[in-house]
Amino acid sequence: MAAAVAAALVSTTNDIPGYRIVRPMGVVRGITVRSRSIVGNLGAALQTLVGGNITIYTELCEKARGEAFDLMLRHAAAMGANAVVGMRYDANEVAEGVTEVLAYGTAVQVEPGA
Repeated sequence: MAAAVAAALVSTTNDIPGYRIVRPMGVVRGITVRSRSIVGNLGAALQTLVGGNITIYTELCEKARGEAFDLMLRHAAAMGANAVVGMRYDANEVAEGVTEVLAYGTAVQVEPGA
């Protein structure tokens, strides 16, 4: 089984302070597709009447991003990487009420030292 990639070794920049990249390994990604339930839509509609943060959708987005991030880390570990640089999120609506969330970046092997 591949070693896990620590979340602390994921960066949105192209480097990780205190580490040097010794081997780039390619693009990695984690994708999840989520839909809003009828109950969730009803609850969110009620929250919009009051205004402010729509917590039902916030929780859904956080869960989807977390799942996509974890899948990306597993993909990187399966490739033999111990870090990910250039990490980004993307989201697209693939059908009405159905959203794809993608976490992606470049898998790398790093070692301590600048």
